[in-house]
Amino acid sequence: MTLPTPIEQYVIDKVKEKRLEMGISQKELAFLLELSEGYIGLVESPRTDDKYSLKRLNDLARVLKCSPRDFLPEEPL
Repeated sequence: MTLPTPIEQYVIDKVKEKRLEMGISQKELAFLLELSEGYIGLVESPRTDDKYSLKRLNDLARVLKCSPRDFLPEEPL
């Protein structure tokens, strides 16, 4: 298992923060993205290598009604 890099963890945390802010469960978000029920949980778990791709970030931004930029830091990490 490879731990997420700082930028990967930042993105994962930002997506989770936005998801919780909107009151959406992991299961609901997976459904909205037409993914398996456990996908979001796998990405948010520190015990897996799963990460969000750029395409997935774009899909997340569409579903969470924000810009993909909202998931990225203003300065390099």
